[in-house]
Amino acid sequence: MTRNLILAGTSVLAISAFGAPGIAQERVPSVEIYTTTESYDPIRYEGAFIIADAWRELGLDVTVTPLEFRTLLDRFYSEQDFDATILGWSGRVDRLDPQFFLGTLDSRQAELGANNPGGYDNPDYDALYDAQGAEFDVNARQALVHEMQELYVPDAPVVVLFNRDEVVAYNNTTFENMNAMAGEALYSEWVPMEAQPLTDRATLRIGGPQEPDNVNPLASTSVWGWKWMRLYYDRLVRLSPDVEPVPWAAAEVTPVDDVTIDVTLREGMTFHDGEPLTAEDVVFTFEYYMNSDYSYFDSYLAAIDTVEQTGDLSVRFNLSEPSAPFATITLSQIPILPAHIWSEIDDPQELTPDEIPTVGSGPFVFDRYDRGEFMSLTTYGDHFHADEIAVDAVEFLIFADAEGVFTAMQTGQIDMTAWRLEPGQIPLAEGNDDLTVVSVPDFGYYHMTFNLRRAPFDDRAVRRALTMAMDRERMVNVLLDGRGEVGTSIIAPVNAFWHAPFIERFEFDMDAARAELEDAGYSWDSDGRLQR
Repeated sequence: MTRNLILAGTSVLAISAFGAPGIAQERVPSVEIYTTTESYDPIRYEGAFIIADAWRELGLDVTVTPLEFRTLLDRFYSEQDFDATILGWSGRVDRLDPQFFLGTLDSRQAELGANNPGGYDNPDYDALYDAQGAEFDVNARQALVHEMQELYVPDAPVVVLFNRDEVVAYNNTTFENMNAMAGEALYSEWVPMEAQPLTDRATLRIGGPQEPDNVNPLASTSVWGWKWMRLYYDRLVRLSPDVEPVPWAAAEVTPVDDVTIDVTLREGMTFHDGEPLTAEDVVFTFEYYMNSDYSYFDSYLAAIDTVEQTGDLSVRFNLSEPSAPFATITLSQIPILPAHIWSEIDDPQELTPDEIPTVGSGPFVFDRYDRGEFMSLTTYGDHFHADEIAVDAVEFLIFADAEGVFTAMQTGQIDMTAWRLEPGQIPLAEGNDDLTVVSVPDFGYYHMTFNLRRAPFDDRAVRRALTMAMDRERMVNVLLDGRGEVGTSIIAPVNAFWHAPFIERFEFDMDAARAELEDAGYSWDSDGRLQR
């Protein structure tokens, strides 16, 4: 009898490990992880291999494919042709308000080119997204934002790998008054407007391995495109270094009621070709974006019903629903386009690089862009803020990798870095008296996004198990040398008011990952491959 019990127990183990006899099971499809090239970002590159090794141990057939950054963006956004992708959302100052990051999981932003490429679709989440956006009571809105995080995290549609500290440097012998911003460090829109030259050279030189995916304001989907374009395009509002809304092209922004906002423009503004900026341009711009196939700004524009010109320099925004972040966020992100140029363009996303207009009204004028090498802007003397700007030009030198940027920093070829120093470079920079190292916490994040339209990522249990099989603590301690923290939510812990503190953590635990899969009916074949 004892022997029979032992044999019975052995049979149970065999069924658990290899599947029940007579029941046909299929191997889980092979998966591919897209990431950046090692030269572009060694952290994302190495992180992909750490994850892949653990997933193989879990029984998956995994391939890691590094791609050039622009190609990776196209696969992820424009085509949504991926299994799993490691990318990052930058913590731009406007994203301290939770609206943008929450929108990256809104099912209505899952179309091609929009901000939910993974295709997460949860009607309860979408309803809460609408509710928080319409809630003006900040404490009531906070509760809704917390509830959204508590709702989506157990589904694991996207994994926040880590929040990485922004550690950058500048040359203190060439410029001063270099003030870092939360989430943006030195490469913000304000540093070129506030920097003070210490030598006869008044051209601010910035270096980085990144360049715009393009400079088409109706096609760019990367922060590197917008970090550059926001210097030569104006918006109605800018967010100050202290994250306060500053009327910019707008002289006044006046809420009439919860769904009506009046804007009065500054007098005397002109585009860089000399044409006046009027209410017609503002109305045209918002309608042009709303009627285009460009989805990048959808979360900001969703609340607008109509935009109407009420005078030569006055505009009224009529909203379809109340929008708590509208005046400070939407009005601070949409670039004002010259109607006399863009009204002649029927399909802006089909423009070739040589056809893209670069005429704005901002404090700097587009001068030159040699792809892969160099970009430059000159200060616009007729801008209303020109008297406050001490630099005469801004140049961006594009390098092949982070090492090239750091060498240029040490030799004085550039004045500041646009991107984080690599961990090994930081002590060297700190030991150089000519360099000042600046560190600010980041509320952006590196993420692994699953394509929920594809097996096996369409299975919640698989996503949860794969999340448990990511050693994110190792990534922070080894790859980042401790300069960051393990991710928990799309709203970073440093953004304390909006971050939900009591959410599932998904600690690294291979045994728990296997148990999650077993509970969902998965098993392993004789080769150790995951099957169902």
